[in-house]
Amino acid sequence: MTRTFAAVLSAAAMTAVLTFGTGAAFAQAKTAKVCEEEWTAKKADIQKAGKKKKDFIAECRAVPAAAAPAAAPAKPVVAAPAAAPAAAAKPAAATTEGKPGREAMIARERACGADWKAEKAAGKIPAGQTWPKYWSACNTRKKAAGM
Repeated sequence: MTRTFAAVLSAAAMTAVLTFGTGAAFAQAKTAKVCEEEWTAKKADIQKAGKKKKDFIAECRAVPAAAAPAAAPAKPVVAAPAAAPAAAAKPAAATTEGKPGREAMIARERACGADWKAEKAAGKIPAGQTWPKYWSACNTRKKAAGM
């Protein structure tokens, strides 16, 4: 039984070595950091091609590093135009891109949030009122008002 176990274990090890090699030739996928750097360097061209950052990162991560073209020497950082930092400062969650229904829901949520803050500061929120309950009622009111 010990010989059989040793033979099976030896055969499995040899199969693994033949299938996967020693590991030196086994290509590793790119890291998220490398893909982020590529996105930053080629952002304008990639966006002109119609790709979004999420799609580019997914494709980049799928390409093995060995198959990717050799990285060009780092270019010096050039100051961006004045309008770029303002656009970059806007968080991704604040965008309302999407279907019209989603855009309307986001607008109602922001309006209700502003109402909630104002009423809470004025002390008009009843005791025990929570944001989810307030949001539900406010959302219904805003929809009925055509927002």
